[in-house]
Amino acid sequence: MTEQLPYSEKVMDHFTNPRNVGEIADASGIGTVGNPVCGDVMKMYLKIEKEVIVDVKFKTFGCGAAVATSSMVTEMVKGKTITEALEITNNAVAEALGGLPPKKMHCSVLAEEALRSALKDYYKKQGKEPPFQDKEHAHEGETCL
Repeated sequence: MTEQLPYSEKVMDHFTNPRNVGEIADASGIGTVGNPVCGDVMKMYLKIEKEVIVDVKFKTFGCGAAVATSSMVTEMVKGKTITEALEITNNAVAEALGGLPPKKMHCSVLAEEALRSALKDYYKKQGKEPPFQDKEHAHEGETCL
C-alpha cells in the first residue's frame, strides 16, 4: 500500500518546477513578508504598466508549500489589472493548487500578503495612497515541519 502525500499534484509541480522565480531589476513594486513563527520569507517583484501587471517574479525561502503558493500567485496575477489582482485571496491560491493541508494554509496567506505588500510599494513609489487596506491574518500555531 502506498502512502498518499498530503500535497496535491499541482502543489508538487509548483514546488519542483516553480514558475517566475527571480528578481526584476526595475520593479515597479517589491514586497517582502515573513512569518517569524514558521520561518518562511517571500519577496515578490512586480512590473506594472498602465495599471496592468506585465511581469512578476518571486524569491521564497521556506517549505514546499511556501514555494508552491508563491509560484501559483505569480501565475494568477500576470496580465491582470491591479484591481483584478487585489481580488485574489489566499483561499483562491490554495484552491488553484488543488488544496493545502490545514497546517500549510498560512503559506497561501503569505503569498497574498506578499502580493499586497508589492502593490503597496508600487503605490508608495507613485506618491499615492494604496486604494486598499491591509488584511489581518493570524499566524499563531503554525509550523513548517
